[in-house]
Amino acid sequence: MTLLADLLSSLFDRRYRTFLPGGDDNRSMEELTAALIGAAGEVSGSTIARHILDRYERADESEKQAFFRHLAEDMAVSVADLREALETYEKGQSKASYRALVHTAEPKRQELIRRLNQVPDATRSLVAMREDLLRFSKSDDALQALDVDFGHLFASWFNRGFLVLRPINWESPANILEKIIAYEAVHAIHSWDDLRRRLQPADRRCFAFFHPTMPDEPLIFVEVALTKGIPSSVQDLLSEEREHIEAEDANTAVFYSISNCQKGLAGISFGNSLIKQVAADLSLELQGLKTFVTLSPIPGFRSWAEKAELEPLPDDPKQLKALAAHYLIAAKRPNGMPLDPVARFHLGNGAQVYQVHADADLSEKGQQQSAGVMVNYLYNLAKVSQNHERFASSHEIAASSDIKSLSAAAEKQLDRSPTDGQPAL
Repeated sequence: MTLLADLLSSLFDRRYRTFLPGGDDNRSMEELTAALIGAAGEVSGSTIARHILDRYERADESEKQAFFRHLAEDMAVSVADLREALETYEKGQSKASYRALVHTAEPKRQELIRRLNQVPDATRSLVAMREDLLRFSKSDDALQALDVDFGHLFASWFNRGFLVLRPINWESPANILEKIIAYEAVHAIHSWDDLRRRLQPADRRCFAFFHPTMPDEPLIFVEVALTKGIPSSVQDLLSEEREHIEAEDANTAVFYSISNCQKGLAGISFGNSLIKQVAADLSLELQGLKTFVTLSPIPGFRSWAEKAELEPLPDDPKQLKALAAHYLIAAKRPNGMPLDPVARFHLGNGAQVYQVHADADLSEKGQQQSAGVMVNYLYNLAKVSQNHERFASSHEIAASSDIKSLSAAAEKQLDRSPTDGQPAL
């Protein structure tokens, strides 16, 4: 089916491109965007869209910013038109008045982005375009509003129903393997031999989500170790000298690295679907798998400790683990969500804070971020929905009794009151 889909896509692209005349269009970007919005024919619209995307790709930084400024200011919602449409709708809630209200409430730039997406390979170009926009919009309200429109459309286009889960192994195409090396964001892959050790053995797995319009670009991928028991350090998982086991002998699947690949898809969530889908697929493939856990970094731990004036961190492993456990379940944002970004991700998926381990990541990055401490988040497939609902509705954190005990010990160590919610500073 994949081969047939690729063949049909190739033939379609080839046929489609024959209708797109070459050469550049001398009109300004403002004129081209207006022409695309007003284009009635599919072929003429596709030609204009191609010119806009090509022009943008060749643009320098100032020209890209000018393009975004045009979309943000000249193609925003008309407040006057929206007020008039709303007044008409209030007078009579008919099909026509509702259609007019919806049409007026949607900025023209949303339709422009849709029309840009009608040419081959445009989705990839738009993802790259949003990566630029995210850079430019950090302190610009108008550009941030424009990004809301990009995000709204991307959330639909990259809906889980459109994504394809594919295994990545040593036989995968070289261009895909190169991207796995480049995109790995948790535990750097230092060489092809290093990559082989993560993909080729029978007790290793890797899976990625792809979008049909970007078949050679992984969106997000997860690396999995099949083990006997829950590991306590990433060094043991990645060691060249580790003991290999047969997949059928494993009782635990360890998600030890999850990497988002496309900066232009920031904020578009599909990591939760990836983990749950992989866990479900592995449980069907290997009946002996009973436990699904992560071995995750704690990227905010050390910076939290510094701000709370808790440095130097304790040398005693038990005290260090207690402080890390306390950070994971007690350190909160003002809105009540966990301070740690990885914790927010896994707890939002319905996982449980299960165990913490000292000296679990001895890399320079691991020491800088979390003093070498790592955490297992447990994915109990029978409880993830319940945990997710409680976390989503009341920010209730699912934690093991061991984690709760460690946190309570740290609370005494920090000499904090039972109600203030923060360590004494």
